[in-house]
Amino acid sequence: MSTPTYWLETLGCAKNQVDSEKVQILLAEAGYAMAPGPEGADVVMINTCAFIDDARRESVETIIGLNELKKPGARTVVLGCMAQRFGIEVERALPEVDSVLGLDRYGELVAVLDTLTSSPRWRPVRLRKPLMDILHLVRRPSPTMPYAYVKVAEGCDKPCTFCAIPLIRGRQRSRSPQNVVKEVAGVVEAGVTEVVLVAQDLAAYGRDTDGPGDIVDLLRMVSAVPGLRMLRLLYLYPKEIRPRLIEELATNPVVAPYFDLSLQHSSTRLLRAMKRPGGAERYLQLVQTIRDAHPEAALRSSFIVGFPGETEAEVSELASFLEEAALDWAGFFPYSAEEGTPAASLPQRVDEREAGERLRYLQSVQDEITNSASLHQVGRRHLVLIDQLEEGVAVGRSYRQAPEIDGVITLDRGSPGDWVEVEITSAVGADLEGLVVG
Repeated sequence: MSTPTYWLETLGCAKNQVDSEKVQILLAEAGYAMAPGPEGADVVMINTCAFIDDARRESVETIIGLNELKKPGARTVVLGCMAQRFGIEVERALPEVDSVLGLDRYGELVAVLDTLTSSPRWRPVRLRKPLMDILHLVRRPSPTMPYAYVKVAEGCDKPCTFCAIPLIRGRQRSRSPQNVVKEVAGVVEAGVTEVVLVAQDLAAYGRDTDGPGDIVDLLRMVSAVPGLRMLRLLYLYPKEIRPRLIEELATNPVVAPYFDLSLQHSSTRLLRAMKRPGGAERYLQLVQTIRDAHPEAALRSSFIVGFPGETEAEVSELASFLEEAALDWAGFFPYSAEEGTPAASLPQRVDEREAGERLRYLQSVQDEITNSASLHQVGRRHLVLIDQLEEGVAVGRSYRQAPEIDGVITLDRGSPGDWVEVEITSAVGADLEGLVVG
């Protein structure tokens, strides 16, 4: 009997990417092989995103596109967030899909694929596993990059009125620190030297468990893994950023002084409607506290544009906040009314075209700030991890750039996986150029 093959396309955030890698391990242990492309696979799987309208649209387009590419007789399976939240709707709207498995059915995946591929083989009885049980798996595929994402918790307890994550992924469930350390040690042993910790509410890690230990304790345990050169944190809810965490990011030589602040807006009124604490003044104080602790810390945030009731004055207020905060990086997203969330029923919807114009304006304000921050790096030296070669050119990042979302540094020489000292020679928009000096 030939080995059944699959293709897995992953959409959405780094957390989805981690899920897909753990699914690959489950399938490899069950005797499935990854095909070189979707055209030759027996099963084509799509790990979908459902965070906002654009993400769902991309998921549907990807499902349809891959279905057209697959070979005759191949099957299509939809996984991930859209499968979890809109499984019945996906089955009705896309009859070309053979199976839809939400996050709480990953324990059934191998049995479903056995049936779809007509590859029944004796296996131990697999009972249905609890929601996202694969979170606790520590085995990962061989790394293709010198960095890796490690998810330390699943779900979220925050009551944000715009967010569907608790509806999709449930309440927060933190992994044990020993389990996280074991996974980190595994990817480092496989060649990874930068680990990026991710979760929906990373700074609240451990709050849901009975055992001692919080995010700072976890950082100290993980940063002690031999061979780990850099540990980075993504997605920090501002209220959870306590002085102890700031001090750890500012002083632990393994932890990158990189603060990914989930601010969402500067208007106190809108933040209250979002059920989030804070406002421009409090956020500026937080930014200053971070810079007092580490003057060269890199700061990033994301902002929602067009939340119901947002006025032009509040857009101007946000623009002023951006200029005063001078964040190194920022992303802007149009508000998406998510079914089942409190904000979806709010009046005073902002016209989609108007929201788009506001977003482009705010992005232009931030682009100038980011470009200025990049120019400020010219003449400085940074320790850089080379990620890859692009057309023979070495491309890497310092502590200031997170993988896949920030700018990069192009170098005159080097190989993937190298850590090199680099003098920055020029800035090209958000990206930098440098010479290897050591």
